[in-house]
Amino acid sequence: MSTHTSAIEEGKSAPDFRLLDQDNTEVSLQSFRGRHLILYFYPKDDTPGCTKEACGFRRLYDRFARANTAIVGVSPDKSESHARFRNKYDLPFSLLSDPDKQLMITCGAWGEKNMYGKKVVGVIRSTLWIDPEGRVRKHWKKVSRAADHPQKVLELVEQEAS
Repeated sequence: MSTHTSAIEEGKSAPDFRLLDQDNTEVSLQSFRGRHLILYFYPKDDTPGCTKEACGFRRLYDRFARANTAIVGVSPDKSESHARFRNKYDLPFSLLSDPDKQLMITCGAWGEKNMYGKKVVGVIRSTLWIDPEGRVRKHWKKVSRAADHPQKVLELVEQEAS
């Protein structure tokens, strides 16, 4: 499988999606109309980098909420895994399951990447900021420092969304 080029363009409509969350409840892009949405893609529940990123979003959750911004994580893990991860770290936001990776492929979050010096195909840690009208406001195509990323996203949201 080759690297998939993202169809995501800032200023254009975000891709619609319908995925199951940690409670097996369907969630769609439409569910967030009228609010900003931070849709972040991560490789695997309960792994070190993914846990740091999720806990960073948790720590800043109230500030995102004050900026009318929802947070949603997406990975290929099953809903049951998401439920365990969410409960273990008391995450106040939904985690969506994308087992066939269709949303990840569409958003450029699945493809070839370097891991410990080897080329592998997998989840590319990335984030979309979608505005209340459903347009992509910002696309972080490759997040290199998972622990610092939530703070950087919040700073931009607070600066531009107010």
